[in-house]
Amino acid sequence: MKNYSKQQFLKDVIAGVIVAIIALPLSIALAIASGVEPAAGVYTAIAAGFVCAFLGGSRVQIAGPTAAFATIVAGIVAAKGMGGLFVATILAGIILIVLGLCKMGSLVKFIPYTITTGFTAGIAVTIFVGQIKDFLGLTYAEGVKPIETFEKIKANIDAAATFSWQSLTVGAVCLAVLILYPKIEKRLPASLIAVVIGALMVKFIPGFEETVFTIGDLYTIPKGLPAVSFEGVDFSLSNIASLLPDAFTIAILAAIESLLSCVVADSMVNSRHNSNAELVAQGAGNIASVLFGGIPATGAIARTAANAKNGGRTPIAGMVHAVVLLLVILFLMPYAELIPMPAIAAILFVVAYNMSEWRHFVKVVKSAPKSDIIVMVITFVLTVVFDLVVAIEVGMVLAAMLFMKRMSEESSVVGWKYIDPETDPDSIDLREVPKNVRVYEISGPMFFGAADKILDIKLKDYTHCLILRMRAVPALDTTALNSLERVFEKCQKHGVTLILSHVNEQPLEVMKKSGFYDAVGADNFCEHIDEALRKGAKL
Repeated sequence: MKNYSKQQFLKDVIAGVIVAIIALPLSIALAIASGVEPAAGVYTAIAAGFVCAFLGGSRVQIAGPTAAFATIVAGIVAAKGMGGLFVATILAGIILIVLGLCKMGSLVKFIPYTITTGFTAGIAVTIFVGQIKDFLGLTYAEGVKPIETFEKIKANIDAAATFSWQSLTVGAVCLAVLILYPKIEKRLPASLIAVVIGALMVKFIPGFEETVFTIGDLYTIPKGLPAVSFEGVDFSLSNIASLLPDAFTIAILAAIESLLSCVVADSMVNSRHNSNAELVAQGAGNIASVLFGGIPATGAIARTAANAKNGGRTPIAGMVHAVVLLLVILFLMPYAELIPMPAIAAILFVVAYNMSEWRHFVKVVKSAPKSDIIVMVITFVLTVVFDLVVAIEVGMVLAAMLFMKRMSEESSVVGWKYIDPETDPDSIDLREVPKNVRVYEISGPMFFGAADKILDIKLKDYTHCLILRMRAVPALDTTALNSLERVFEKCQKHGVTLILSHVNEQPLEVMKKSGFYDAVGADNFCEHIDEALRKGAKL
């Protein structure tokens, strides 16, 4: 902040206002998807958004409700009520703060890419299924309150006779706006345009107002700030013990998504986040959120990216976003009653599609080792059929067991023998490396626990060629391959040629199946370091 200027303050304010406009309809939609009152989503964006910006380890992180929490929050509220959610979120906040203070931010790297891909796709499916009712205007029979995904599917089938073509029309128009509007105009968020158009359709088209449900028909929109309430909150040891698995899941999700968002933000604003400070901020933000009447929160990748793209460069932008939403709560929130439920469903359909990352899912199924595919698919199925807690627990155990099996197959025990570097014909010390060439020797199995080391590879301004020597890499998994792909993208961005030397059989097979081999080019895979150096010297 020493060099903070009026010009940057203006940019931060503009970015904060734009992000608040984006966050408003999303916060309402995500609260409804989580089974809580619409205003709770906005309370979350205000409290967590301000605290996480003020304390966070990233310059431009925007925190608030996200789709990742929707299913777990809905499950807790259905089973234990808002009091149970309050306790679970407070516990999750404490866990996050402890992790940050103990400098354990790097532990998140031990969550495999396949597990995050699996449960993210599973959450997307559950959100999609959960919104079919409102999109089609279905009305459940009295007493029918489905929680699980298959219960919702059955309830939707049973309520098919209550289908409303008016609701479908509003939902379809809003969905078309969400898909087509960003291709034409990007200054205003498509979600805001969609809810405005949907509200106008319901208000002015004859017959729609009587048949299409709005937020005001199903929920009570409060005026002003929420009152802190401890009604139904039980901090007994037995209740805390029963909620600990949910609290750990909330903490893990908050940590994963916020740190992923920080990584994305770093690349956009040429910065480097502090992961431990970010965990402390997320913990404090979650505690503040439930005290303010909200739900669990974490860093929101899309809103963080919007902040960076619109000129936000300091935490001021995140705090302005929270203040703008606070003004909306005080003066404009009653107008949210006019938003049609099919419009909310359309927004959540798009959220589910974007978070599903189905292309990544399909790519892993097509190209990854069988053990990685098994972990991802089982995590996905368990998320849809049961819940996120079961999915993450089983997924982590499976990933650990399969990893140990893979490592045991690749490991061997041999006696040591001394080799003088001067007599080793393959020693890099005996070779002259041109100034425009950088050489990194990668050793040991590259798996999800070590994949982040690949991202430490750096390029100089005068680097024209990067050589990765992989003679000592016996195995490569999907997470490590994903890191290699990011290094390759960095090379392409800076006009640097990537050459791989002495790639062993298993890593080479993984690279070929994934398409990485073809992307880099067969000519850039060399059998020996000498060949790689000669090729690099010519670039």
